[in-house]
Amino acid sequence: MPLHVFRSAQYIQRSRVAGPGGKRLCLSRITLFLVLFLVLSATVEGATTLGRGGIGKPVVVVGGDFNYPPYEFVDHDGKPAGFNVELTGAIAEVMGFKVEISLGPWDGMRRALEQGDVDILQGMAFSQERTSEVDFSTPHALLFQSIWIRRDDRRIRSIEDVRGKEVIVMKNSIMHDFMKGFDPKARLILTDTLAEALRLLNQGRGDCALVSRLTGMYLEKEMGLKRIVPVAEPIMTQAYGYAVKKGNAEVLARFNEGLAILKRSGQFQEIHNKWLGVMESQPVSWGRVVRYVTLVSLPLLLILGGTVVWSRTLQRRVAQRTEELAREVAEKQAALEKLRMHQDQLVQADKLASLGTLVAGVAHEINNPNGLILLNLPRFEEVLRGSQPILDEYREQHGDFKLGRHSYDRLREELPHMLSETQDAAKRIKRIVAELKDFARRDSADLTELLDLNLCAQAALRLVENTVVKNSHQVIANFADTLPRVKGNSQRIEQVIVNLLLNAAQSLEGTGKNIQISTRHDRFRDLVLLTVRDEGRGVEPEHLARLTDPFFTTKREEGGCGLGLSISAGIVKQHGGTLNFDSQPGFGTTVTMELPALQPKGNPEHRGL
Repeated sequence: MPLHVFRSAQYIQRSRVAGPGGKRLCLSRITLFLVLFLVLSATVEGATTLGRGGIGKPVVVVGGDFNYPPYEFVDHDGKPAGFNVELTGAIAEVMGFKVEISLGPWDGMRRALEQGDVDILQGMAFSQERTSEVDFSTPHALLFQSIWIRRDDRRIRSIEDVRGKEVIVMKNSIMHDFMKGFDPKARLILTDTLAEALRLLNQGRGDCALVSRLTGMYLEKEMGLKRIVPVAEPIMTQAYGYAVKKGNAEVLARFNEGLAILKRSGQFQEIHNKWLGVMESQPVSWGRVVRYVTLVSLPLLLILGGTVVWSRTLQRRVAQRTEELAREVAEKQAALEKLRMHQDQLVQADKLASLGTLVAGVAHEINNPNGLILLNLPRFEEVLRGSQPILDEYREQHGDFKLGRHSYDRLREELPHMLSETQDAAKRIKRIVAELKDFARRDSADLTELLDLNLCAQAALRLVENTVVKNSHQVIANFADTLPRVKGNSQRIEQVIVNLLLNAAQSLEGTGKNIQISTRHDRFRDLVLLTVRDEGRGVEPEHLARLTDPFFTTKREEGGCGLGLSISAGIVKQHGGTLNFDSQPGFGTTVTMELPALQPKGNPEHRGL
């Protein structure tokens, strides 16, 4: 696609001379022409050092995106407009050189900078990876990158929810670079402009779009996009400023110097407030008051008016400077907080990755000797049963005797129990190892099955019925008559329900207690819900937030290893749902599993799902 090039025009106004004394005026014209010629020659010679490579180019070519409002864009009259455009013009004016603003698709502009067709880009988001290709100026703005979703699809709440989704990004933008590093296997829909990205999302394409918050809000209003909204919290904050090809220090230094001059003079803040700030109310006009008061006491009015003007001017300057400082502090604090949060997330992710590798190795090493124990224990029991008649006959003939350091009478009573307990312990080890391996592995289960949550719950009930009934407890089931289907894997969902039912049964104390399991459809939020409520001992408030943490358990003495709820929460999250807990000590616990409902294909509001 060709670049849209806009050149500034110069106009020279000539005055005509008439009347007597024409010869003297003619001589003056010649003298003035020579002076102007020398000045223009010096100006052109100085300006040629600012072009590409600093050789023979009187105009600096400044590139930018033709559709990135309110920073830079082509207005309805076909002219370049926006914060960056006006800022570039102001820098050129205070530094005394000419600029040619060239706006086009961002992908083409990056190639133009690399090939030398453009001297400087007036707006590029900073990233460490880009510093190998370009040099950045002092930033003149901050970009708050946001996730945009459809109003009727609230599955995505944070950047972690973007993994595995279909994401719309502008080609070669900072968010395109970010997604290639964040999720290399992501399904990306690439567009030439941010407006196209939001329009595709509004039409039902993709799961989300990554667009800066301010630009997205501008385009949403300008294009009348009613179906999309940004997620509440921005995903990152990035410095935004000028960028030159690596090594073009002379041009970059001129723009940095001009930017500093504009900031000191206050002109930068005026441009910033015009395009990016909140419109302030105009100061009260004193003109009419002055006219009336003048009729009464002109001297007093002059003194009072001068004092008031001076005081108001000083107050505005102090308030403006205070606001600038507060905004700068807030922006820096927000950036530091985001950086700290991302660092904590990276540390936690690294810990979990290391833990998964360690768990997989330990589980394998434990499984081998434990399998040998489970294999040999039945043989020992068989040998014991076969040799017991012989040993009993020998005892009748010779009386009690020693086997090792123990009497036969004692071993005859205790040895079967010892073998049985050993076998139970080995089976417990096998179960824990299986849960460790399940926690560590990457789940590759097929999540394309259309599930009836009622059928999954009934299958889980049949699996745990003996365990619950054995403890003299009762399960009360209350299933909805009709439920929308859920997309996922039935075996994995049944595993979650079994874990919830077993946890509920283990929390019951005494006999005659009930466990209630129910399903329903939340039409307002379009979710299918399964609730398991018990009458057990409950959970302390400080433990509720940690119930799904790996290896956290309140039943360590009873054999719990703290993986059941962690695995269950992971399975539910893979299905796009959540697992919520509500408990009061002594009054039982309620666990609610929420899964997104799969709407019929004929529903036009959900065709994009």
